[in-house]
Amino acid sequence: QVQPVESGGGSVQAGGSLRLSCAASGRTFGSYAMGWFRQAPGKEREFLGAISWDGSSTYYAYAAKGRFTISRDNAKNTVYLQMNSLKPEDTSVYYCAARYSRVPAMGPREYEYWGRGTQVTVSS
Repeated sequence: QVQPVESGGGSVQAGGSLRLSCAASGRTFGSYAMGWFRQAPGKEREFLGAISWDGSSTYYAYAAKGRFTISRDNAKNTVYLQMNSLKPEDTSVYYCAARYSRVPAMGPREYEYWGRGTQVTVSS
């Protein structure tokens, strides 16, 4: 079992960058694929990207491809979301999730453990 905790959110101007971190407790972090999602008020939770248990494979949604990069450091039990060229429409609560599998997935229901989220606000 792991418990993800997100950090690194905040306010940034359009065109800026932020790096979100997700630290997960538990000894078996390396057994989990990790995903990043976001949810804006009144909208469904949106898949952004995911990374395999060992970091060898990453997957991105169209909205994130080319601007966002996911990485992980299993020695630190941490996964990262580097976000560049941010737009006002990226304003949302960002969530990290863990899936007990070596292979990541796109659907929120495929992930067993979720963080509480971190707010990202992008101003124009």
